[in-house]
Amino acid sequence: FSLKELHGIFPWLVESIFGSLDGIIIGWNLRCLQGRTNPNEYSVALDFLDPSGPMMKLVYKLQAEEYRYDFPVSYLPGPVKASIQEQVLPECSLYHNKVQFPSSGGLGLNLALNPFEYYMFYFAISLITQKNSPVTHHVSPSNSAYFILVDTYLKCFLPTEGSVLPPPSSNPGGTIPSPTPRSPAVPFSSYGMHHTSLLKRHIAHQPSVNADPASQEIWRSETLLQIFVEMWLHHYSLEMYQKMQSPHVKLEVLHYRLSISSKHHGSPAQSSYQALHAYQESFKPTEEHVLVVRLLVKHLHAFSNSLKPEPLSPSAHSHTASPLEEFKRVVIPRFVQEKLYIFLQHCFGHWPLDASFRAVLEMWLSYLQPWRYAPEKPPQSTEPLPRSVSEKWAAFIQENLLMYTKLFVGFLNRALRTDLVSPKNALMVFRVAKVFAQPNLAEMILKGEQLFLEPELVIPHRQHRLFMSPTLGGSFLSSRSPAVTDASFKVKSHVYSLEGQDFQYKQMFGTEVRNLVLKLAQLICQAQQTAKSISDHSAETMASQSFFSWFRFTPSEMNGSYTGNDLDEIGQDSIKKTDEYLEKALEYLCQIFKLSEAQLTQMMMKCGTAQDENGKKQLPDCIASENGLILTPLGRYQIINGLRRFEVQYQGDTELQPIRSYENAALVRLLFRLSSVLNERFADQMEVLCSREDFVGRLCRYHLTNPQLIQKIRYSPVVRERTSQNWGPRISLRFLASYRTLISLLMIYFLASWFYIGPVGCTFIILIGYCLYAVIMTFFFEGWKPHEH
Repeated sequence: FSLKELHGIFPWLVESIFGSLDGIIIGWNLRCLQGRTNPNEYSVALDFLDPSGPMMKLVYKLQAEEYRYDFPVSYLPGPVKASIQEQVLPECSLYHNKVQFPSSGGLGLNLALNPFEYYMFYFAISLITQKNSPVTHHVSPSNSAYFILVDTYLKCFLPTEGSVLPPPSSNPGGTIPSPTPRSPAVPFSSYGMHHTSLLKRHIAHQPSVNADPASQEIWRSETLLQIFVEMWLHHYSLEMYQKMQSPHVKLEVLHYRLSISSKHHGSPAQSSYQALHAYQESFKPTEEHVLVVRLLVKHLHAFSNSLKPEPLSPSAHSHTASPLEEFKRVVIPRFVQEKLYIFLQHCFGHWPLDASFRAVLEMWLSYLQPWRYAPEKPPQSTEPLPRSVSEKWAAFIQENLLMYTKLFVGFLNRALRTDLVSPKNALMVFRVAKVFAQPNLAEMILKGEQLFLEPELVIPHRQHRLFMSPTLGGSFLSSRSPAVTDASFKVKSHVYSLEGQDFQYKQMFGTEVRNLVLKLAQLICQAQQTAKSISDHSAETMASQSFFSWFRFTPSEMNGSYTGNDLDEIGQDSIKKTDEYLEKALEYLCQIFKLSEAQLTQMMMKCGTAQDENGKKQLPDCIASENGLILTPLGRYQIINGLRRFEVQYQGDTELQPIRSYENAALVRLLFRLSSVLNERFADQMEVLCSREDFVGRLCRYHLTNPQLIQKIRYSPVVRERTSQNWGPRISLRFLASYRTLISLLMIYFLASWFYIGPVGCTFIILIGYCLYAVIMTFFFEGWKPHEH
């Protein structure tokens, strides 16, 4: 094919591979393509899209001719689209000199992209647009062709060793030119100060472009990372979009609109009010999206940590540092920090309260631990002692203070609303506590907070603005900020640039957060007690099960109480894991926040770990009122999460309770009539016998029920006073209608027949045995007790 023909089919080819922007065309569906299910298609796709494969060779071939392709602005992330439609140029240099207006006016905005940018735009945005792809089998995101390609592109264009490989060229010794600046079609206002690209600055000091090929090709690394960050992280809600509009930005927009309105009265710029309400992006990241972002974060840490040690002489450094080395030095704070922070804030506030949050959690923890991806490895020791965080990471912690402190508070608020009896939720609490309990980490976070809280020095307004509002979203191949020796000022710059000048900082080691930690510790204690109760209940159930358990008869069914709980399905192994996770998490929290033994003991007492006289869990948390007990918010939380419950039991006349599934309806009715006849005929005699104080009276009181004097049922706490009813001593034969009782009697008669004992003789033996049992129990019986079967 000729270059002109390749230029014509290139957009169609890209759309055929990655799918259309509206999601109608699925393309190759790389996100669901896996080697174990489709090995041939998987290997062909990876070979074709490899950085040195046919597709990238086509990209570089078209790049040499400086072709341009239109990408609709309407499919960009919501914040970028809203600002461009408002005719305010985003900070990111990726969009500079690329916005093209049609001749008719403000509709159909496009970006004029070179082939490499166009290809990477489609590749990155396919993770967002292709959410509803049909899946016929279980897909593991980390094994998909898309995930592998992301990893391959990162290793190729952001190498941890060596330099970026030069693109293949059809001309021997030839090179692919970097994008040339293009004048914008329409004047744009800007978010703030613009810095020239590090690439352009570096080349400007070179006598010849070809003298340093790395300086010519570093633009691919910058472009790739900018596209990934913009497409994957530059999403947030309308409230966050409004918050990000600083007064400085709004002032520039106002000056721009005044100048435009004075020149073009017929086409005024879109109002800020309309732009804000036009921004309605509903950003709901998927678990796969988060896993890909985590891969990016981990690789950027490894990429940044591969930076060569700085020479002792600053002058030597300024002459020897390559563009790639300078890129490594600034890649995280200037490219990723702001957008990742907002992305994490959005996830912490909007992600469902379920186990899928583990993906977000691990991505956050990966960012907090750059030392895990440092080239030096800790010495292997026989004892798995926790590795102390080196002091060299203090600067990173201080410059990312909100990532540690504010997001930790956000996690606390989530943990306080989750069911910690679930092993997956307990594991998340354990993971966060373990990471923050690493030796020396809490001390460095506390040091960062102290630096932020130091009294602010008097700084001129313009200099203050320079450091408080850096172009965090712009190109980080841009000029490095002047060296700031004041560590306190660095921390303040970080906090105010992310949260604004009026931000009220909440100290991680302050009183308010410490109270949240104490609440979490209290919930951990309650969850441990609940898990123990479930384990004990399961053990008792297993021990009490008999040969007749397959008839689904349990003791709880006989006494009319409901003790079931969804947590019973967790299993003994999971309960043990939950207890281990929570125990270690509580230990780590004590280390981080220096909780004393006295505080833990007090919390254990508040948790209600003591059990009541019936061996059941205590009632949910309530407060006393004139109408009885009223549930508190904690009590409602305990009921919703299964930590405590009311014991629901039948509280009326036991003889009139509904017929159960394990009872024979005809026998229940027949035996009730028989019992009623006997009780009516012998009521006076039973009353006289039960009133005797000798052995006969005790024997009768043991066998004849008396609900008036003995009530073991715990009534609802809402009703403070209950009118007692006197049913008197009576005979209850309902137990004979139970299928379990009937089958037990049949089994006894069957076994007796083996010993040649007839039904009459067997019945006599049963009565004699029961009489002996009743006599023995009467000797140990004190007080009136209802007869239970």
